[in-house]
Amino acid sequence: MDAVSMSAVVFADREAVFEFLRDFEGYGKYSEHVRDVDVNGDGDVGTEYAITFGWWKLTYTARSRVVDVDPPSSIRWEIVKDVDAHGQWRLEALDLDADRDEIDDPVPSDATAATRVSIDVSFDAGSVGSDALDLPLFVSLDWVLERAKPLVAQQAGQVLRRVVADLEGRERTPALHVHETPDSVDVDRDDLDVSGN
Repeated sequence: MDAVSMSAVVFADREAVFEFLRDFEGYGKYSEHVRDVDVNGDGDVGTEYAITFGWWKLTYTARSRVVDVDPPSSIRWEIVKDVDAHGQWRLEALDLDADRDEIDDPVPSDATAATRVSIDVSFDAGSVGSDALDLPLFVSLDWVLERAKPLVAQQAGQVLRRVVADLEGRERTPALHVHETPDSVDVDRDDLDVSGN
């Protein structure tokens, strides 16, 4: 399985971050590749999402389900159709004084709390069946999958940075820690820089 894991610090209370992340429907505005998000549920276990992506000449609807919610520490989900994939948000409260050496960003003078927000995604690109995508003539599934892997890492970084901006109510480029990327993908901080969309 390939994996993407990254984290950033947001200057907000962990409970507020948790509630914000449960509103998955709002994530559609964080990626130019998300066309639509349909939600069936309230963000608790069993909630299902149909997330329609558009990239290159392809459109695909991923169907995910929330499988575990541990307020205010984590939200886990799995993809339930076409690909073996799962992921989670992990939240760790940080003490602005005691954990100062773990916070790479300048601490705003009005900050009263800090939370390390991590996103972890694991996926088996080889589990995607050839019937999952309507591919253009002469385009192989392997070709598409090799180009999609770096996109997964870049989009995870973009979503994480935009979550931080929305929670803090200001634009900034938080320090993004890349803990793991797919084996065949060399992604560094420069690759994950996000412009203002």
